[in-house]
Amino acid sequence: MNAKTYFEPQTAVPVYDECDVLVVGGGSAGHSAAVAAARAGCRNVILMERYGYCGGDVTGGYVLLIPSLSFHEKTYVRGIQEEWFTRLSKIPGAVRGPSADLAGSTDPQLVAEWGDVGGATHIPPARVCHGFMLDPTQLKIEMDVMLYELRNSIRVMYHSLGVKPIMENNVCRGVVFESKEGRRAILAKVVIDATGDADLCRLSGAPTSSAIDDECRCSSTALVYRIGGFSKRAYNEWREKHPEESKRLFDAVAEIHGFRSAIIAGPTDDVSWVNNWQPKRDCSKITDQTATEMGTRLKLRSILEQYRSACPEVFANAFLYDIAPQLGTRGSHRIVGEYVIGANDWAFPKEHEDCIAWHCTVDTLNDNAPIEIPYRSILPQKVENLLAPGRHISADRIAIDNVNLIPQCVGTGQAAGVAAAVAVAEGTGTHAVNVARVQDILAGEQDVPLPRNSHTDPSYTECLVAHEYGLYTAAAKRARESHDAAGAYRHWTLSGGSGDATKTDAE
Repeated sequence: MNAKTYFEPQTAVPVYDECDVLVVGGGSAGHSAAVAAARAGCRNVILMERYGYCGGDVTGGYVLLIPSLSFHEKTYVRGIQEEWFTRLSKIPGAVRGPSADLAGSTDPQLVAEWGDVGGATHIPPARVCHGFMLDPTQLKIEMDVMLYELRNSIRVMYHSLGVKPIMENNVCRGVVFESKEGRRAILAKVVIDATGDADLCRLSGAPTSSAIDDECRCSSTALVYRIGGFSKRAYNEWREKHPEESKRLFDAVAEIHGFRSAIIAGPTDDVSWVNNWQPKRDCSKITDQTATEMGTRLKLRSILEQYRSACPEVFANAFLYDIAPQLGTRGSHRIVGEYVIGANDWAFPKEHEDCIAWHCTVDTLNDNAPIEIPYRSILPQKVENLLAPGRHISADRIAIDNVNLIPQCVGTGQAAGVAAAVAVAEGTGTHAVNVARVQDILAGEQDVPLPRNSHTDPSYTECLVAHEYGLYTAAAKRARESHDAAGAYRHWTLSGGSGDATKTDAE
């Protein structure tokens, strides 16, 4: 590292605009926050995004699986996340997955049909789980459509990178950003840090953490790519008929790459995406970012040739369809919020009076049951008028693996948008926001089931109780009998396992 220091001259930064709610980052959390704030009545929202599109890891990083939206027959993850499914279902080839009404079915034919697209759990007895695969380009368009529908409330600023919070003592008053127009400032009553790496929170004085367990999913990066010109269905059949050859192919690809990868079904049979897990890399470090991108691309021609030569009956005409335009990010910096989610939050039925999202996890040890995510977990300590939903949610070094997937980012983003709108409308800070009002808007107006809320059908809670949700359910015990518990807990995605992707593997 260069030890020299350059002292930047003090400059006056022009104010580019002012708003009530400023959302920095247009990923699944930020986009949802902006949409939810506008729908909750805020008429002066700015959404700032460094790229020229929304969606983040989904549309740019090609994380195309939206998993675990239901538990048994009930879909607990709805709201804007379910809206993606309903909107894309009207577009040919844009989404594939079982509808919510199929959730909980143990029909072997339905389980077999939907398991390959992340729509079935593998905990005995196997059952259909509402989840889906989507096309990133179609979602990219639909996200713009959603923003355009709210154009009287939301101003979108693409190609604008938020770089520094504007702090007045411990209160966030806006953000400095960089663009082709230079260095400018946006003033705001509430700022939502949806950068994914707590970029603004880190500079605000709020406590953050970068501690990640090296054996967990979050300690890895990825560069996802897609392969076309072959049938994923035919590949599955070949794997079933040739398990030893399949294992050799998997190992050979891993040796070429230097890390594990997996072909995962997409919304259409002729194009699949290839996720990968590059261990012990930090998506917020320049060297790790560069190594992930270049190291993956340099091996892709050899990877394609390996597939063609090892399995010509399936891959003879396969070709590289495209490479994700964004680095695949999983975990780096995150906030230390007013509440830190830990393993016990899904190990035992834990209730939070400030619950703003009810989310299933992909951990087999609690039967994929939903947990309650509290408002305090998106609320940074020591700083006012700053919220932090999404991938950098407040959770410990292991628990973060289960609460930073796309559905949790959408859900916490939606809640943050509503909370910001309520804070502005009622003239409070983010720490004193009327959480009960936030919950009523989410559950009563924005289709988000919440526990103990009068707008949510009691059958949702009854379903959890009936199936003894938590770490020690009968289903979880069976899972532990058929799995190595520690391996399942840490997702075995970095060095263990063999074969191809399962539902848990996809992120």
